[in-house]
Order: sequence, then C-alpha cells, then structure tokens
Amino acid sequence: MLRYVWRSLFGLALAAGAASCGGPELPPMRVTSAGAQTTAGAAEAQSAIDLSRRTALVAAADRASPAVVSINVTSRQRAARRSPWDFFFVPEGARVVQGHGTGFVIRPNGIIVTNQHVVSSAERVVVTLPDGSDLPATVLGEDPLTDIAVLQINRENLPRVALGRSTDLMIGEWVVALGNPYAYLLGNAEPTVTVGVVSATGRNILPGGDQTGLYLDMIQTDAAINPGNSGGPLTNALGEVVGVNSSIFSSTGGSVGLGFAIPIERAVRVADEIIRSGTVRRAWVGLEVEGARAMRDWKSQGGVVVVSVAPDGPAARAGVRKNDVLLEANSRPLRNYLDWEAVKLDLHVGDAVAVELRRGSSKASRRIVTGDLPTVTAEKITVLQDLQLINVTPAIQAERSIRSDQGALIFRLSPQVSRATGLQPGDVILAINRTPVRSASEVASLLNVRPGQVIRIYVERDGQVTFTDLVFR
Repeated sequence: MLRYVWRSLFGLALAAGAASCGGPELPPMRVTSAGAQTTAGAAEAQSAIDLSRRTALVAAADRASPAVVSINVTSRQRAARRSPWDFFFVPEGARVVQGHGTGFVIRPNGIIVTNQHVVSSAERVVVTLPDGSDLPATVLGEDPLTDIAVLQINRENLPRVALGRSTDLMIGEWVVALGNPYAYLLGNAEPTVTVGVVSATGRNILPGGDQTGLYLDMIQTDAAINPGNSGGPLTNALGEVVGVNSSIFSSTGGSVGLGFAIPIERAVRVADEIIRSGTVRRAWVGLEVEGARAMRDWKSQGGVVVVSVAPDGPAARAGVRKNDVLLEANSRPLRNYLDWEAVKLDLHVGDAVAVELRRGSSKASRRIVTGDLPTVTAEKITVLQDLQLINVTPAIQAERSIRSDQGALIFRLSPQVSRATGLQPGDVILAINRTPVRSASEVASLLNVRPGQVIRIYVERDGQVTFTDLVFR
C-alpha cells in the first residue's frame, strides 16, 4: 500500500515538473474516469438490488392497490331489552353504530364489490378512494346468502382490478390480501397488504360464535385477514383477484392464520345479477337433505339422504324420491349437506343439475332443471303475528338444553305458519341472513325486507344448526 502511494506521488511530481519546464506533457491521470466507472458500478449494483426487491408479490400489490377502497358505514342497532319475556313487537330504542370494511372497483364507472355484512342495515355509506377522496355510495343490491353487495359511487375512469380464476388455485401458492383493517384510524387511505399461501380450497364453514351464516366453497389462506379487511380482494401472485376476503376463525378477534375468501367467480356472478336486476334470483331444486345431524354418518351413508321432495317440484319431475341417497352433483362428491348447499348456491334459475344417486342397492342418474324459489303461502304480517318469541336466557337455556346463549326461542306458532315457513315450536332463531338475533325484539325489524327478497333464517333445532329460506310476497 505504501509503495502504491509513493509511486502515485512520484508520478504526480513528474507530471508537474514536465509542465513547468515546458517539456512534453505526460498523459493525464485517469482519476475522473475511474471515478465515473466506480459510480456506474455502484448504480448497477443498486439497480440489481432494487430489481431483486421488486418481487412478484410487490408487483401484485402494486397492480391491485389503486382499485381498493375503504368503506365507512353508519347504521342503527336496536338496544336489546333485559327482560327475558320481551316479545319482539315491543318498541325499543336504537343507537347509531359506525362500521367499516373494504371494497374494490370492478368497473371504471364506480361499481364496487364488498361483503354484504359490511353494509347490512346501512343508513349511510361513504367510500374513501386511495387518493383520500370521500364519496357517498349507493347500495345497488345485496345478497346475504353469498355475502356479496354491490355499491356505486359517482366517479368515472377509476382503476379497476384484474380478475383471475379461483378454480385453478394450487395449494401452497402465494396470495396477497388487501384491505383497510383500521380504516380512518391509520390516517391515510392506502390499503394494508398481507401475504400468505392458499391453505385449502372448497372449505365449508358452519355458523358459530359471532360468525353467522354458511360460508361455502371458500378459499382458505394464512394471509392475515382482520375484521376491517372484509370485502377486500385476495389476489394471486399476478395481482389478479381470485377471491373476496370475508371471514376469519379467531378466539381473539384478530388473525390467527385462518382466513377465508369467497371465490371471485361467485362474487362476479352475483354482482352482475344485482347490477342487472337489483336482486339475485335463487334457484330452487325442490328437495331437502339431512342436515347437520347426519354429517357424522356420511361414511356409512356414502352421500346425503333426501328427506323430502316438493310435490311437482324440479326434483320430483326429474324422478328423485324421498330416501334416495345423493352421491354426486355436477361431478362433485357429496359428503354432507354443506357440499349439496355449495352446489345449489352457484346455480342460476334454469340451470340443470346432474345428480348420481343410490336407491336401495342400485344407482341411477337424474337431471334436475332448477326453477324459481317459491314464495311462502302466508303473508309476512301473518307470520309476524303468529310467531310468539321469548329471549334465550341462562335459565331458559338450561331448561330447554339449548346450546346457544342468545337468540329468540319460538314459544308458539300456528300450524299454517309452520307449514309455510318450515319453522317449529322450540326452534331458536339464531340469525336472519347474516345478522345475529340477540333478542326476540329484533326479529320483526330483520324480517322487514323488500317483497321478493330471499331471507335465510338460521335456527338451532335439537342441538343442531339448520336453516330455512323464505321469499315473502
């Protein structure tokens, strides 16, 4: 090192001497050129580092983020009374509740998809764009059965998400969840990004705890999904949306690595129908199968048992009978009633269902062409007058051996309403659509829906959760 410095100084001295004596100049030192080469090399190295940091997941988040919005909702909730004998028709006060969630733009003219439970009972909805703009939103329609709602804001030329496919997802591939778990508390409108893998597909989730309603054929991921992420997109590594983040399993209220998303094909189908007609027509098959009670018997049955067939309904016309065992539907094996409900959920009115069934010792194939879900024969007001409900309290829970610690016990109802609705005395109403029923007094307001809208009532019956679908005139 010392030798190198001495030689450099010696060279500088020679150059200086030659210049002062007027002799021929020595070639100039290439200090500047070497510095430029060093700078260029550092720039190339930094560029390589930056390129290595920009992974596929960074690109995916960058592609989807401009179309992700925050949703703020104002609604009213009834303040439950304390008396266990309060019937649902007793008037009571309400309190204003603020909620929030996430959505994403699917059409540049301001059409947004989110979860139905985000905007349920909303009196006012405000959408915050990534640039911080707050815009009032109109709820074009909602479908509680699939947990999808469609909003519209008055803004054109918005960035929209790219749509992918959930049907070709691979277990273990990377996915990105985007959402606004803390909404305005974070101080900006940019979505939060979490990353994980596809843990499973085709998951069916029963109601339980604070989570109401069935979730069918869901995408399971370990990407962190928290309550405010509801309605946000789940993308693949290309930034294409493959699902709508909807629910989590958690004992703490936060993510524990069990997140679930609605397949994007279902969300888009429902959204298109809502945009077209404002509601979703529910396909009717005309048969009922054994519910939760039979789930443990699947291995012995090898399928799901038909317990009733509607006279002159689609299934009856196709030749399906009571006590037939359904083995497959549209090439999907039927392990329990949740698999059957998942098949029905994605049917349009008029679609055909190819079923494989066992009758006795022989097998057969049937083709069921679905129809419209029939309306209940009783008017809504008749149903309300005939339902006598009481709150579920610890004393009633113990007396009746009820598993749920809240809800509305059907104390009495007329045979006519029972036939029309499928409800029975002793049923405990747990939820209507995806709204939990915490007291008898909430039932009337939750049944206050538009004529023709599908209502799913979840009940506990003999210790098991079941449901009935109604369409009021």
